[in-house]
Amino acid sequence: MPIWPGTWVTERLGVRLADAGGDLRVADLAGLAVRRNPRRAHLVVSPVLGKHVPADPRTIYAAGRLLGLRAAAVLGADVPEDLRAAAVLGADVPDDGWETVDFQEVKLPAGPPLVVGYAETATSLGHVVADSFADADYLHSTRRPVPGVALLGRFDETHSHATEHLLLPADPAWLDRDGPLVLVDDELTTGRTAQATIRELHAVRPRERYVVAALLDLRTDADRAGFAALGEQLGARIDVVSLAAGEVELPDGVLERSRDLVASLDAPGTTGTTGAAPVTRVDADWPAGLPEGGRHGFAAAHRPVLLEVADRLAGTVAAGLPDGASVLVLGSEELMYAPLLLARALAGLRPGPVRFSSTTRSPVLPVDAPGYAIRTRLTFPAHDGVDTDQARFAYNVAAPGRSAGFDRIVLVVDRAGDTPALWGAGGLVAALRGVCEGVTVVVVPDLRPEQDPQEGTR
Repeated sequence: MPIWPGTWVTERLGVRLADAGGDLRVADLAGLAVRRNPRRAHLVVSPVLGKHVPADPRTIYAAGRLLGLRAAAVLGADVPEDLRAAAVLGADVPDDGWETVDFQEVKLPAGPPLVVGYAETATSLGHVVADSFADADYLHSTRRPVPGVALLGRFDETHSHATEHLLLPADPAWLDRDGPLVLVDDELTTGRTAQATIRELHAVRPRERYVVAALLDLRTDADRAGFAALGEQLGARIDVVSLAAGEVELPDGVLERSRDLVASLDAPGTTGTTGAAPVTRVDADWPAGLPEGGRHGFAAAHRPVLLEVADRLAGTVAAGLPDGASVLVLGSEELMYAPLLLARALAGLRPGPVRFSSTTRSPVLPVDAPGYAIRTRLTFPAHDGVDTDQARFAYNVAAPGRSAGFDRIVLVVDRAGDTPALWGAGGLVAALRGVCEGVTVVVVPDLRPEQDPQEGTR
């Protein structure tokens, strides 16, 4: 029987995940790792998020759609009970059967919501939640400042390695609309970031209904009371939905013990071994005016166009992959949704396993041991010109121990990230060449407001 990927941390630091009941256990949707962060000892690692753990893109997409349907249900939509049930994530649906699940778009009595996701881990999750609603537009926060784009809001994620979130919609009036607002994050621990966001957005445009949707709700009773108090203060209703709920139990002194553990085990300079695997570049055939994600807003009308683009791009990429090869599609920090759609299309187009994950700024201790969620780490410099003094990471991409790794890796970057730092010695492409038999680099535009849609930063 597989060892739960939080056992190692629980045994050494005493961190535990307790369940609050429900059709999924917290442990079904989370493992544990140790952060390299003085503010918080642990990292809750999701196997269905597409960030730290490579997973079947159909499972990742299904988890997001289930979360969206739970948000729709609390907003009054008529959602069939069998689609709201988290059991659909289990063994009832085989790995190759997700396309048979009818995740229909839902119409709300009060009209479509505006969906807002958080950088960097929940940018794709927020997109997929928005896919659950008919006519829902989407925006995600960003940590990449864009010159010339007005700042609509700013809020902090105090426990994070990179605390500042920016809201940069192309049109500041985009948020001035009726209807509910759905905030999407991978995990609620205290909920303070969500509360700060609601305050910020309510000051811009008051509304009556907010829903906070997260894969995991790990708030304490006191934290839950804080949401109720905020709703009363604003004169608004705030609901929280999740796929699983519980609490994180932290023993006294856990921060000091985690620092000691990191100091004794970590080697911050660990990188991939530069290899000789061949590299192929694919410049995506991209329609003018189509955003690559929700940094400046992604309208409901963009969704079917991007799906068609992803299907077409999958055909181009698949033509260069050997039949039966195991493939990892790797997104880049906030750029997760378009790569996820590419991975999902590849999984339905070709034989052989396809997995999806993405790079991150989050510094985590890797431990190559059973029962630990982050087994390997690739370290490389920033390649998008933002916070270049901070390293970037790709976890669980290199194979642990003597396990077989991925045969091919398909890296997806936008043109802001298509720089010499990406391609040069010590960069991400070089690191990936050392852990697989071939790398395909797909470059998509980075659409900016008031900019030629095909122009990027090279």
